[in-house]
Amino acid sequence: MAEILLEVSGLKVAYGGIQAVKGVDFNVREGELVSLIGSNGAGKTTTMKAITGSLPFLEGDIKYLGQSIRGKGAWDLVKQGLAMVPEGRGVFTRMTITENLQMGAHIRNDKPEIAKDMEKVFTTFPRLRERKDQLAGTMSGGEQQMLAMGRALMSRPRVLLMDEPSMGLAPIMVDKIFEVVKEVYEQGVTILLVEQNASRALQVANRAYVMESGLITMSGDARQMLSDPKVRAAYLGE
Repeated sequence: MAEILLEVSGLKVAYGGIQAVKGVDFNVREGELVSLIGSNGAGKTTTMKAITGSLPFLEGDIKYLGQSIRGKGAWDLVKQGLAMVPEGRGVFTRMTITENLQMGAHIRNDKPEIAKDMEKVFTTFPRLRERKDQLAGTMSGGEQQMLAMGRALMSRPRVLLMDEPSMGLAPIMVDKIFEVVKEVYEQGVTILLVEQNASRALQVANRAYVMESGLITMSGDARQMLSDPKVRAAYLGE
């Protein structure tokens, strides 16, 4: 069985006096694409923020590569191969596309390999190549999502965390984003995908977890969950 790269156990996270995550357990093994689905406010993004070190947690533990990452910041985690595509994209709006991608490789000093990865990103996202000197803040939401994904890939992650990559995008752009998610996974990157679009998330994932009101309420094979009556009624509008 493949090695567990990311393991969350008994995680509890609170905002002020409100407990948003109430003790969740899940893991991601090497070579998997795991989806965490659930409605808005279920605690998915809070969980991702705890994993990346941008939000402290009350109880439980998060292990990456077998070691607890409690108290570690995003900088340390990226150096260890844990990268994030945040909800809302978070691009550097006053920098060009090329400069944003270079920021994704700021932990690296292997310039020839960085250049190769830049070319790889431009091949995956031809629109970024066309506009490489354009300021990121002048791009559409879909283009900024492509840039956020490309920037994360420039760090050469072992595990890629993606938080709501399709949110607010036009259907044609959602199709493109999920094509790239699948392509990146097939290139050997392990992925934890948080996504409100349950149908699309379950179609690309190996395994999935359902999160409701800060708790994991269901887990299993993604394709089986796609045909589960409860999942279809709650998240697929059937």
